[in-house]
Amino acid sequence: MTKKVKVIISNDQKDIKIPTGIRLLIRRCCTAVLVNEGFEGSAEVSVRFVDDKEIRHLNKQYRNKDVSTDVLSFPLGIDGVYDINNDTGAQMLGDIVISVQHAFEQAKRYGHSIQREIGFLTVHSMLHLLGYDHELGGIESVRMREKEETTLTQLGLKRNGSYYMDDEV
Repeated sequence: MTKKVKVIISNDQKDIKIPTGIRLLIRRCCTAVLVNEGFEGSAEVSVRFVDDKEIRHLNKQYRNKDVSTDVLSFPLGIDGVYDINNDTGAQMLGDIVISVQHAFEQAKRYGHSIQREIGFLTVHSMLHLLGYDHELGGIESVRMREKEETTLTQLGLKRNGSYYMDDEV
């Protein structure tokens, strides 16, 4: 059973104002994924808001892809084993980096709220931190998408109509 979830959120971009309530939404998304996955114990997650320039730099540095993207996940665990924060005893799941510019553009493109988009990106990345992967497509990709939609629906962020995500991103 999930005991305590610490979500450290930092805003490392200045171009776009983060709407009121987004930080709470991110914390709710992180907690919901852990509860749905039956995560045991306490957890710690870092979420950073960045601009497109910074996420492009990170994408190039860590994935060898010289393009900006919407979100990057940096898991700290391997096969469900995570480093422990010695001060709190929490399992450190990893880092989520969200391009605010990309999130706003995608919300507009898909015709839904920025809350839905940032919620989706957070849930998507949390699943990556827990070991899920969609890069190869197939059943893993389908399972991940089902888990995303289940969690978002529970949080009141049900999708409104069709939703398409380019797998190349």
